[in-house]
Amino acid sequence: MSKRTILLCASVGTLVFSAGSVSPNSDSEPGIDAPRHASVAEASPAGAGGGTAPALQQLSAAYAPATPRAAGPGAGSELDAPREESSALLPAPANLEEPTLWLARAIYSETKLPHEQELVAWVVRNRVETAYRGRRTYRAVVLDPYQFSAFNPGAAKRARYLRLQPEASLPRWRQALWVARYVRHAEGRAYRPFPVETRHFYSERSMRGRAVPYWAERGGFVAPDPGRYAVDERRFRFFKQIS
Repeated sequence: MSKRTILLCASVGTLVFSAGSVSPNSDSEPGIDAPRHASVAEASPAGAGGGTAPALQQLSAAYAPATPRAAGPGAGSELDAPREESSALLPAPANLEEPTLWLARAIYSETKLPHEQELVAWVVRNRVETAYRGRRTYRAVVLDPYQFSAFNPGAAKRARYLRLQPEASLPRWRQALWVARYVRHAEGRAYRPFPVETRHFYSERSMRGRAVPYWAERGGFVAPDPGRYAVDERRFRFFKQIS
């Protein structure tokens, strides 16, 4: 078992099998109003579902409990869910802090695969730790205009993601909560998958018919360690030292 897996398993050792709670105002940013709290259900594309690949099951087990319960009929379905991911419903982490909730919203809006969620979460953490664009909290980084497309002003799904709370019965959302909890508390020097200056990414697949971002053409491409992460570059490419 790798050091990373050991740490991931340890990060869920205090699990409580109930909906998590959020500590209010622990990551507030002046001038940005907090969204109203409500649960959300999302539509699923036709044909989504299917079994879970063994490798993905092992990765999910590293982030969260190994004994999830199946999502019930009223749990809702999830948008753009990968076919290979499980529909099992994990319990939410206990005593969830608000910065973790904002991080989970961001990574859940970008991808439903846990290993991709982890890499995106590190990009968000890097922005917080380097005060990129003057934003020093997770909330401020996520709501920074035109940085994360799901939260752009007028974005179709913005309100849905802003309303997400830990108790929402969405399997991949619960997974995102555990991934966000791990990344926020992981020791950066040992477990950061790329330099702290890695603060950008884009998805070729989601940009069909649109130009590549200007900053991607300048270079600075970062490839996560292939021994730890299997990343399809058509889905995510990461970049460092973009001003």
